[in-house]
Amino acid sequence: MTAGTALLAPTAEEVRHEAPRWDLSDLFGGPDDPRAKQLLDEAAAEATRLEEAYRGKLATLSGDELASLVRTYEAIEEKLGRVSSYASLLFAAHRDDVEIGRFYQDVEERVNAIETRLLFVTLELNKLDDAALDAKLEESTALARYRPWIRNVRAFRPHQLADDIERVLHEKHVTGRAAWVRLFDETLAALRFPVDGRELTAQQAFDLLSAKDRAQREAAATAIGKVLGANIKLFSRITNTLIKDKQIEDEWRKFPRPISARNLANQVEDEVVDALIAAVRDAYPRLSHRYYLLKARWLGLEKLQYWDRNAPLPEDDDRRRPWAEAKVVVLDAYRRFSPKLASIVERFFAERWIDAEVRPGKDSGAFCHPTVPSVHPFVLMNYQGKTRDVMTLAHELGHGVHQTLAAAQGLLMSGTPLTLAETASVFGEQLTFEALLDQESDPARRRVLLAAKIEDKINTVVRQIAFCEFERQVHDRRRHGELTPDELGAIWMDVQTESLGPAFEFRDDYRVYWSYIPHFVHVPFYVYAYAFGDCLVSSLYAVYEQEPEGFEEKYLALLRAGGTLRHRELLAPFGLDATDPAFWAKGLGLLERLIDRLEAELTTAG
Repeated sequence: MTAGTALLAPTAEEVRHEAPRWDLSDLFGGPDDPRAKQLLDEAAAEATRLEEAYRGKLATLSGDELASLVRTYEAIEEKLGRVSSYASLLFAAHRDDVEIGRFYQDVEERVNAIETRLLFVTLELNKLDDAALDAKLEESTALARYRPWIRNVRAFRPHQLADDIERVLHEKHVTGRAAWVRLFDETLAALRFPVDGRELTAQQAFDLLSAKDRAQREAAATAIGKVLGANIKLFSRITNTLIKDKQIEDEWRKFPRPISARNLANQVEDEVVDALIAAVRDAYPRLSHRYYLLKARWLGLEKLQYWDRNAPLPEDDDRRRPWAEAKVVVLDAYRRFSPKLASIVERFFAERWIDAEVRPGKDSGAFCHPTVPSVHPFVLMNYQGKTRDVMTLAHELGHGVHQTLAAAQGLLMSGTPLTLAETASVFGEQLTFEALLDQESDPARRRVLLAAKIEDKINTVVRQIAFCEFERQVHDRRRHGELTPDELGAIWMDVQTESLGPAFEFRDDYRVYWSYIPHFVHVPFYVYAYAFGDCLVSSLYAVYEQEPEGFEEKYLALLRAGGTLRHRELLAPFGLDATDPAFWAKGLGLLERLIDRLEAELTTAG
């Protein structure tokens, strides 16, 4: 079946019900599976033995002895990660289940307690003298294998606090930051939005913002604004508390700016991120402003309202793609580029590693969780049959193949910083878009696909940088006192007006829309990683189109590297350098050319 195949159009409800639920039994059979408790008990005993045997002694160990300690540490973390991943995935799929919520919290508390015993490993590793550590690495091949992980741990060396302070921060995490995050997640999952006599989940309500009927979009937007508005004091309290908590810790650790800790974790220099943000903001008029003025004319509107941002275009037939079709589209797109990647993607479908059904109580977003290298990743999304959902599926499966290929590096070195974690996901989206475009012969549908891709890239680049600018202003302002809901709303309106441009006017109820975005709560300053990844992939894809010979193997090597290499080392084989300002211009140029192409096709169509 191809994207252009004529089908009896399924309803949104039919599409939702045919989407699969995942099978988590490769992790555990259920919350009461005795293997989970057994693993935690084993990890606790091993962590205690490790602490008693080695705490305060890392400086005296030989290279091989230190390597043995790190291997044991990694094995314990693998056990903890397996149980923690299962609890997290189960809770994401059942946010409104009290018993599952309790299981999740119990696991988090137990894991946190065991992790506290292991803190000495990284704390003492950072206290080692450079020369002494280099000598250990030179004398031990086994320890040298962990050189990338050691490098990443020691990057935080200047910001490490006294051992007792680090221990307190770690122990209080579950009753501090983690508790506020859980409150946010459970509150958002429990919200219901009344639209046309139905009580909708957040995912269903936001899906209506891309409905064909403008009145339906407005009704959904109004309901979202009212429900978020009714809860805005709670969301503001959560936001204020978490930002203040971060500020306190950042000041103790002597990070110069609120974004600096995230940049260090992402293994990217402050000035590189500054260059990215500046380049995107400078390009707003050429990208989002220009496109949305074009869209307003296409829709026959003098001004776009905020609920028109994701509106289908006049030529869009709003066809829902059945899950089976989405599977074929994505698999074929990956296979056309790399049979190796396609074989990995196929396992996600065949072995039920995907939860795509829309249902109450489920996390409203989308993610791919790597779990642990000894198992495999799992994808969560809410599939409703739109082209955007197909792209989301391709995106999350890109994360999945990346995590699968990097798993050979082991738990400590398989993970990538956020800036590189988006590489395979955005590349997978691009592959799927090109496949859909190639299969579509109808000029009107091709224009719709082209516009959808432009909107996705604007959402990935422009919107995420606007989110980052919102965070920057909020974190800076919070240093001078708590922010009221009105103040938070004013900052939101300013950055949205700047990023979306003169095509829009914003009704007052849009002021609360900042409050549903989970990245602000879960991982502060995560959002710029999407723009980083999109620009990186745009540059990578340009290399692929110009020199396809040998590209696949270099690309697979990049994915297999996991967290062992940094962005300069990973991009060097492709002749790319993210520290060069021209790098960002090159990535943004692809989006600009897509808008040129759409404008030309619309002019030709009359």
